[in-house]
Amino acid sequence: MKKIRLNIEDLFELPSAVIYSPDKFKAISKVTIDSLNVKKNSLFIAIKGKRFDGHDFVKDAVKNGASVVLVNEKKLNEYDDVKVPIITVKNTIKALGDIAKIWRKKLSAKVVAITGSSGKTTVKDMLAELLSEKYSVSKTKENNNNHIGVPLTILNTNGMHEVLVAELGTNHFEEISYTSKIISPDYALITNIGTSHIQFLKNKNGVWKEKSALFDAAIENNGKVFINHDDPIIKKYKVKRNQSIKYSMKAQTNVCGKIKKYTDDGRPLVELISNRKKISAELPVYGEQNARSFIAAAAVALELGISTNKLMIGLQKIKMPAGRMNVIKLKNSYLIDDTYNANPDSTEAAIELVNQIKIYKRKFLFLGDMLELGKHEKILHENLVDPIMKLSNVDIYTIGKRMKHLNKKLIEKKIIAKHFSSRESLLNQIKKMDFNNSVILVKGSRRMRMEKFLITIKQKAY
Repeated sequence: MKKIRLNIEDLFELPSAVIYSPDKFKAISKVTIDSLNVKKNSLFIAIKGKRFDGHDFVKDAVKNGASVVLVNEKKLNEYDDVKVPIITVKNTIKALGDIAKIWRKKLSAKVVAITGSSGKTTVKDMLAELLSEKYSVSKTKENNNNHIGVPLTILNTNGMHEVLVAELGTNHFEEISYTSKIISPDYALITNIGTSHIQFLKNKNGVWKEKSALFDAAIENNGKVFINHDDPIIKKYKVKRNQSIKYSMKAQTNVCGKIKKYTDDGRPLVELISNRKKISAELPVYGEQNARSFIAAAAVALELGISTNKLMIGLQKIKMPAGRMNVIKLKNSYLIDDTYNANPDSTEAAIELVNQIKIYKRKFLFLGDMLELGKHEKILHENLVDPIMKLSNVDIYTIGKRMKHLNKKLIEKKIIAKHFSSRESLLNQIKKMDFNNSVILVKGSRRMRMEKFLITIKQKAY
């Protein structure tokens, strides 16, 4: 595969761009917004963020080897002593996206883009693992799924990669439309339509309007979409038959999956049928939600030519990252670390997992606020009482002003529950507790910092 390079003609395509000292320009083989990540023949783009302004590090980037820098046109006079070509634009964040578009056109890799209300990171990681059995795979790292992260994901993919698996996130209208046009997917998958970020997207129809832009971008690119037939909103998407692959755990579709049973520790035994081929596998991950994620990832992997044998090998290598439905086996207990984030769908799925782990009868739930639910937050917190009522022998500990709504509902139902107004008081409670022979769930939105409680729980449970 040829190394991807940007030449000066490529950069002429940038809207509002002016190139200073073009005679000194050298072809670019790396684009970065981190001055510490600069290598030879790099383009450094100065991005102004919440905490740092990349314009303050332009000279450091040049010292570290940047051969070209891109800055806001209003900052040009600050760099009179910079000896490499300078490109000025009106908006450096938009220029980052425009450069990623140019880079995307040079990629030979097939691009799979994934979004959804929940499970998108899990599907992305599972799919990348499955595809790695046959292809050289690039994927979204960490949480680089926004208007800056998606372009960086593209720019971190090179000519050696055969597949790019990218995650696209959103919490406001038009974000998916923007990033999907940059990434121009060959394949697109929307995991589900739920209530995450509903404060900004208004309702499920608003969530669908935002997320469906990814499908539209794939179709416009003559690509294919993967339709979750079990989602009542997604399955209504109208597209030509040869441009869609349907998957389901309930209906006869292109790829059909079902959970045959659970192990005592909550891992699903899944049966998968595609093109009259059937496989059965005990997943190395836990719960129904992860089984659904695996079926979605398998649908894409099979379409991209992964054999059932390689699929079976790849699935055994799947691991859950910290904070995402990660089940930790302690001395005499199971700790479910689902602290990365929370919305009503993912929280309900985590509570259901607690019920599926049968080894220990005692259950503890530590639940923090679910954020960005707007006017719906009271009812959506209260609604968690339904999955909780399926549990027996359970104690619930809540924290946050929104979780107080759930606490009141639980007390009405005569379920043991205690609410905490401060982190210190909850931490003191945890220090007094005995977690032997129990299943423990810790879950809450990112800003609730629920992972801080994990350390003390682990110390008590060991």
